[in-house]
Amino acid sequence: MSSTRPCSPGDRGPEPSGASGASEGRAPADGASMGTAAPSAPTEPSAQSGPSGQSAPAEGARETQVRQVRQVRRLRLVGESGVVPLARDFTRQALYAWGWLPAATADRRAAAEDVLLVVSELVTNACLHAEGPDELFLTCDDKVIRLEVSDRGTGQPAPRTPHRAGRPGGHGMFIVQRLCLDWGVVRTPGRPGKTVWAELGAPA
Repeated sequence: MSSTRPCSPGDRGPEPSGASGASEGRAPADGASMGTAAPSAPTEPSAQSGPSGQSAPAEGARETQVRQVRQVRRLRLVGESGVVPLARDFTRQALYAWGWLPAATADRRAAAEDVLLVVSELVTNACLHAEGPDELFLTCDDKVIRLEVSDRGTGQPAPRTPHRAGRPGGHGMFIVQRLCLDWGVVRTPGRPGKTVWAELGAPA
C-alpha cells in the first residue's frame, strides 16, 4: 500500500488495522449495508494472565490501569442517494454516541462541527472526482477521531496551490488540510480505488 504521507502520526494513539490505516481487511459489521449504521465496537487491549488465572496489569500500571477504548462505525454508501447529508447524519449520530455531542463548551462544539465539515468535504470530493464514495469508516479513541472515505477513483486528491479564497471550487482538500491533524491517501495493490483518510483531535 502507498500513502501520500511518508509517515503516519505515531503520537496520537494506535492506527486502525493495516499500514497507514487502510480500511481493507476489516470484517464488515452486520447491518452496515444500505445506509444503516453498524453498532459501535469498542475494543480493549488484552491483559496477561497471572499465576492464579486473573488478569495481571502491565508493568508500571499495577495501581492504575488506563484502558483506551476504540469505537468503530461504518456506513456503506454505494447506490445511496443524498450521500453527503447521509454521511453527515451518520457521523453526527456517532458523535452523540461517543460523547462529542451535545457539546458543553464552544470549543467542543467547534470540534464536532469540524468533524462534520471534513466528512462533508471528503464525501463531496469522492462524488465530484471519483464516481462517488463506496464507504465511510469512523474510528475514535480518547485522543483522535479518524475518518476514512473509500472510492474507486484513480485520481489523487490534493489542495489547490496556490489557494485563492475567492476562486470558485477547489476548496475541499484545503479545508481538510487546515482542520485536520493529518490526512493522506491509501491504495492497495491489486484493488481498484483508494481510501482518503483524515484525523482530528478529540475535544479536551
